[in-house]
Amino acid sequence: MKHIASRDNPLYRQLRALAGGNRKSGQLLIEGPHLCQAWLDAYGLPVIAVFDEGRLQRPELASLAEAVRGLAPAARIALAPGMMDALEDAEHGQGVMFVVEPPAAPHHRGDAPALWLDRVQDPGNVGTLLRLAAAAGLQQAVLSEGCAHAWSPKVLRSAQGAHFSLQIIEKAELAALRPALRIPLLATALDGSEDLFETALPQACVWLFGHEGRGVSEDLLQLADKRVRIAHAPAVESLNVAAAAAICLFEQRRQHRLA
Repeated sequence: MKHIASRDNPLYRQLRALAGGNRKSGQLLIEGPHLCQAWLDAYGLPVIAVFDEGRLQRPELASLAEAVRGLAPAARIALAPGMMDALEDAEHGQGVMFVVEPPAAPHHRGDAPALWLDRVQDPGNVGTLLRLAAAAGLQQAVLSEGCAHAWSPKVLRSAQGAHFSLQIIEKAELAALRPALRIPLLATALDGSEDLFETALPQACVWLFGHEGRGVSEDLLQLADKRVRIAHAPAVESLNVAAAAAICLFEQRRQHRLA
């Protein structure tokens, strides 16, 4: 394992750039034992594994250090105590991060139960939506231009490993994908919609959710096979997009679980 104690080390400066959101290299940082282990299980070894030297004796970090012994020593990094703090996105970091090459974008499948997101900008919302999609048994997540980057640290942390259960497509032209769908497209909307809880939902469909403030664009709404709304008390104007998605996805599961 290579030990780094200087903040002027070129590799450390590279890590700082990645932690700051510089994606020119195409590489990403994932952090924390849970996500790093999920990466190993799904894709194998990372490009570089980085550990906080002062925390390496913790069982979960020691286990990960053993799991990446297949990397060259120069790709297994132990940072001097305190150096990891400048890299970790979370307030209380967990002492490990991987530099990885993001998986190749999968092909869109017109028969796959999926989540479509139209310009959902908040990383926490995008991560929560991906986590909901995985929990509800969906297979794909398709994000339009204008959505938060699916592999950003905040989305990864919020999704809690859902990335490794879904096929994720980013910067998609959703309207162009519509003709390829072989299952219904459902969208949430106020106008021209049916009460979610009085609607027979299909067993397999694509769910379309939109921008936090403006909702699904009118052009995309016109392409939906069905529009649904969630009836709620008038004390609030609308629900958070992730809350709305949770209600819709699990109402669908409830209907077909009972069936």
